[in-house]
Amino acid sequence: IFTVTFLLFLVLIQCMLHTNAVYPWRKHSSGIVRVKRDWIIPPIRVLENSKQVPEDLVQIKSDKIFTGEVIYKLEGPGVDQEPKNLFEIDDKTGVIRSKRPLDREKHNSFTLKAFALSPSGERLENPTTIEIVVLDQNDNRPAFTQKQFEGTVSEFSVPGTSVMSVLATDADDPMTENAALSYSIISQESIPASAVTKTMFGINNQTGAIYTRDVGLDREVVKSFRLKLQVADMGGMGLTSEGVAVIHVSDINNNAPQFSPAQYRVMAVENRQDYEIGRVNVTDKDDRGTGNWEAKYSIINDLNRNFAINTDPFTNQGVLTVVKALDYETQHEYVLILSVENLNPLSTKAPNLPVSTATVTVTVVNENEAPHFREDPLQIVVPESVVPGTLLKANIAYDPDHSDLRYEISRDPEKWLDIDRNTGDISARRTFNMRSPHVKNNIYTAVVKVTDAGGVSSTATLEIMLKETNDFPPLLYPLSGTVCRDAAEKNSGLVLSAVDEDFPPHAAPFTFEIPDDMSTNWTVIQVNSTHALLQPLVDLEVGEYAVTMLVSDSGSPVLSAYAQVNVTVCICDSYGDCKSEVAAIFGSSVGISFIALIIIMASIALLLLLLLLAVAVTSCGRRHHIKKGTGLLVGDSEDDIRDNVLNYDEQGGGEEDENAFNIDMLWNPHDAPSTPGSYCPVSGYPRGKQPLRKDAPHNLPSPTYPRRPPADPSDIEDYINDGLEAADHDPNVPPYDTALIYDYEGEGSLAGSLSSIASGSSDEDQDYDYLNDWGPRFQKLPWVLNLMCLRLYQRLFGHN
Repeated sequence: IFTVTFLLFLVLIQCMLHTNAVYPWRKHSSGIVRVKRDWIIPPIRVLENSKQVPEDLVQIKSDKIFTGEVIYKLEGPGVDQEPKNLFEIDDKTGVIRSKRPLDREKHNSFTLKAFALSPSGERLENPTTIEIVVLDQNDNRPAFTQKQFEGTVSEFSVPGTSVMSVLATDADDPMTENAALSYSIISQESIPASAVTKTMFGINNQTGAIYTRDVGLDREVVKSFRLKLQVADMGGMGLTSEGVAVIHVSDINNNAPQFSPAQYRVMAVENRQDYEIGRVNVTDKDDRGTGNWEAKYSIINDLNRNFAINTDPFTNQGVLTVVKALDYETQHEYVLILSVENLNPLSTKAPNLPVSTATVTVTVVNENEAPHFREDPLQIVVPESVVPGTLLKANIAYDPDHSDLRYEISRDPEKWLDIDRNTGDISARRTFNMRSPHVKNNIYTAVVKVTDAGGVSSTATLEIMLKETNDFPPLLYPLSGTVCRDAAEKNSGLVLSAVDEDFPPHAAPFTFEIPDDMSTNWTVIQVNSTHALLQPLVDLEVGEYAVTMLVSDSGSPVLSAYAQVNVTVCICDSYGDCKSEVAAIFGSSVGISFIALIIIMASIALLLLLLLLAVAVTSCGRRHHIKKGTGLLVGDSEDDIRDNVLNYDEQGGGEEDENAFNIDMLWNPHDAPSTPGSYCPVSGYPRGKQPLRKDAPHNLPSPTYPRRPPADPSDIEDYINDGLEAADHDPNVPPYDTALIYDYEGEGSLAGSLSSIASGSSDEDQDYDYLNDWGPRFQKLPWVLNLMCLRLYQRLFGHN
């Protein structure tokens, strides 16, 4: 009603404007729409695919009073926007026309704007909106969304069971009859062909839903159906298209498996297991490869579970196997009853039939069996000290075929075992040893072999667990040591222990004892299970003592051993360390006292010191004459002896000593004079002759030697080092390593020879720290020896 009223209203408006409101797309000579501000122009309808192009659609005209020329313009989609060049406007008359046929499926409407302008471009009116609606034509066929539709329906489905739905589309306007679709089934084809001739499916013509129409869907008869479909628009009266739907009939378990045949006879060899002995067959009409077809077998009367049956997934056969070895001597034949059913339960639509069964007769085949050991490994527990010939094991094997057996030991690395060849009795050949490298974790391993009359043999491992016996007594250690004299007061002593070659429990804990006749002066204290402390009971004299000890183990029976411990009693310091030298002095009851020993040692040291001083003074050859009858160190000068030694600047008496400076000649052994006294008593070179240095040029000026010795004896070391460095770089003196070359002192010199001290000289530095223990009289001895070395240096190299 609303639509009719609206159309009548439009007709009235068109009549007032002298236009045709029923067919606005047709050309009219007087079709003018006057543009008035705030007017609403109704949509202009244009039929798609029109062949009357160009076609005038509408004319606009401005009603504003204006004496000059009016220019009309049009813009929007279809004019100056995509898609372009579909519409145009006459800029003088205001006529809007279509330039090309329109396609509703691409653009179903256009919204344009019209303008009225003066020649100068001034707007005379507000922009007017023009709405153009494209009317639909039935120019598109409907089309199915798939080339082939597939569905599934269970066999024996009742009529009206939904199977699947098909779908088609139409590009025309869905609000018109041009897109009103209608579905139908043109033809039906069964697979296999002609298996079913009656119409089994129907389709809803509006929704495309396919459903069953009749009974009789049996998958064993027909596998699937092929339906040819049609869809048409205009409610089935317009354009049409065709399609295909394939419907598969799915299987239900409506067929129970059946044995074919029901009787079987197979053979099984005894003493074998886990192998196939035969197969049984079944038939099933259900879909192959599904749970409705796959069979599940069972053995009804196998109480001992000697057999098993499994399903071959490819053939659906039942595979019968032996899972436990059969014994011909026990049972010759087995009769098995088998049953079968599907993996999936049967459908309620299946025939009510009993479960199919089959009978399988299994005949056991006899064979020569290998002998059997009664246990493997054979285990024996014996003490390691077993008596040779002792029976260890008997009745170790048997033969199921009751034939004679032969026994042997195939592996016995220590040759400890014997076996009776006929009975298999195992006995000990000799005593075992726990310390053998072939005994691991107290177990000795051997291998026993048994062979029947047919040559079939078997082997078994023999494990002999050895029990430890007490075979070795413990041995005490250490057998010597030292003990402080006051060990009893300080609760110390000599720590003793023991070793035992036996293993637990025949070794530790050890017991340490002193026999009764030796326990008067000594005692032993048990510290722990393996150690004890030996202490004197009284204060013993320093010296060596022999203590007899008795040590016992914890074996059964207990074994003991005596041992003599040599103990040295000594005096110890505050740290408990034994002073062995002092102990030797104080410990001797026969000999001199310590004070006397100190006096003797001091006297010897004093004599040695005086001897060294005398030799040094004599070797220096002082130029001061020594008076007859005076002491060895008393000269003409009344100066202090040390001062004379340190400040000796003279060369000594007279012309005879001047020959000492004639050293510019090289000495040749062939030129040696034969007169006595012509050789230096210390060096052995001719007096006044010595070898020149070969490591420096001759006749070069000598370096400056230190002239004045220091007054402080503590600087003597520096003074000597300076002199040695100068002499080492002096090319006119012998090398530093010619320590035995001395200057000639002159004929008739009163100085004595230094050969007696030179022969005992050493290039190494002497350590005089031990002189600090000799008392205050010997504390200056290193200083005196330094003076002697200085003077000896002066005599060696001829410099002060």
